Amino acid sequence: MLVKSSYPINRLLCFFGGSVFVVGLLNLFSSQVIYRIPATMPTLFPVMTIFLMVFHFLIASFMVMKYLCDKRRLYLMAIACAFGGSALLMLGTLSSYTDWLLCSPIAKVNYNDAFIYYFFRNVMMAVLFMTSIILYKYRHSQIHTLRNHIVILTFVIGFTAVMLVLSWLYSSNYAGMNLQLIDNLSRHFTPLWHTYLIGGLIGLWCLTLFTMLVMTRLRNIFWFSGYFFCVFYIFTLYLLQPALSVEGYGWYQSRLFETFATLFLILVLLCDVFTLYRESNNKYEDSYQNSIRDPMTRLYNRSFFYDSLGTRMASVSASTPVSVIVCDLDHFKRINDQYGHLQGDKVIQCVADILQNSLRQGDVAARIGGEEFALLLANTDADSAQSIAERIRKTVSVQDALDPDRIPEPVTISMGIYTAIQPEASQEVCVQRADEAMYKAKENGRNQVVTWQA
Repeated sequence: MLVKSSYPINRLLCFFGGSVFVVGLLNLFSSQVIYRIPATMPTLFPVMTIFLMVFHFLIASFMVMKYLCDKRRLYLMAIACAFGGSALLMLGTLSSYTDWLLCSPIAKVNYNDAFIYYFFRNVMMAVLFMTSIILYKYRHSQIHTLRNHIVILTFVIGFTAVMLVLSWLYSSNYAGMNLQLIDNLSRHFTPLWHTYLIGGLIGLWCLTLFTMLVMTRLRNIFWFSGYFFCVFYIFTLYLLQPALSVEGYGWYQSRLFETFATLFLILVLLCDVFTLYRESNNKYEDSYQNSIRDPMTRLYNRSFFYDSLGTRMASVSASTPVSVIVCDLDHFKRINDQYGHLQGDKVIQCVADILQNSLRQGDVAARIGGEEFALLLANTDADSAQSIAERIRKTVSVQDALDPDRIPEPVTISMGIYTAIQPEASQEVCVQRADEAMYKAKENGRNQVVTWQA
């Protein structure tokens, strides 16, 4: 029987605590800005609207790009339409300020049209946000067919277009349809706005926030940006609710608050981008490391060893010699036959650890065969390579006495060394000569180091 996990109450409390803090901070800042620059207030609103329009367009573009990178994130297109439609409705808002491009104070403003665009923008964004969260909820279901994508995209784009057209018709562009939210002469709100619509918008955004919290369960930073966005718009409408006319500070403070809140939203989205980049970079790094390392010992593999040796050979000289050591465990087949391959793997891993811990930074240790290893020692002459190899050989031979539970019996290793002082020799020749020296060590009785001689 499956037991559903409980709702993350701690994260919910942290979210509401963070919301109160951020909203309070932004409200304090926006109110201080508005109260300190009352002389520029007529021109401040269209300027903030322009900034807000640009921000919403950037967010819409960001969502479209994320969708194009992963078509399974269909829910992003609903958010893209919400912000894209919002940016277009802000163009309508700017058309209500007929002299907003002039340097002189704005004298003619159609406040009713501005509020009509504002009303439809809130309705459109709230509905599209709820559509997005529903699509996110069912993102793992069978909705990602071409037909379903076409149907869903047609709905979200069509709904956005309907909201744009209705807002344009209800404004002063069509005499047959009229929506009176504010008296342009007295600049007082009508009862329709003050009594019904603003409360309805607050309720709609609260429903959107509730839907988000229930369906996403505060799982990732991306949806935290959506939660904050809903809270910001609820508070923006709260700033407008007590105002009886547009003459007060509430109308301007709400737009300035909305602008700062959108900047905060962009910051959260950037954090989401950084998180995705970090995860992608970590996956790439893990994938790259897996491609160049032996899966059992985590030493480098044969391909990487030869590539590194080829790079070193390009600059080898008498003053910067390169030494190659080829190592092979003695009588390893007997260990596998007597103790099994699992114990044989433990021996290989033990020797691999010894090799890795014996090298300096810049040296390369690789597993190039079953029980065969190779070492690349940069800027190391024959004598130094001989000293390093002897130290490794002795460490391997006494490993059983140091940790008898790690390997089934004492093991020894035979090692061959070749030192290159000229760039003519290829990496294959270097490894071949070190391999010949290693076989010479085997012929001489094993458990010894031999340097290649011409």
